[in-house]
Amino acid sequence: MGPVKNDHARRWMWWFLAALVALQLYFVRELIAALLLFTLGFAVIGGILLAIVFVKHAGEASLAWAEPRTRGMTQAARRGMEYIEEFSRKPFRRPRSQPAP
Repeated sequence: MGPVKNDHARRWMWWFLAALVALQLYFVRELIAALLLFTLGFAVIGGILLAIVFVKHAGEASLAWAEPRTRGMTQAARRGMEYIEEFSRKPFRRPRSQPAP
């Protein structure tokens, strides 16, 4: 009965080692999956931040390009506002005039 019992114990030992290796492989797969998910999440966040930076730089560049081209229009707008302010200070009726009956 000695060799049969020894074979039985050896078979259980191999099953235990196989289960241990399978558990380790499952754990490694779980870690790799978590790593990939976190990498994907950080890549998405980084892409969003990079897009925000690009939009900011594009806005600054477009303002720098448009400023000299709109300088004449801003001066004309200022003159127009001054004219409107001057016009609004004038009374609508002449002094000493009477309203119509």
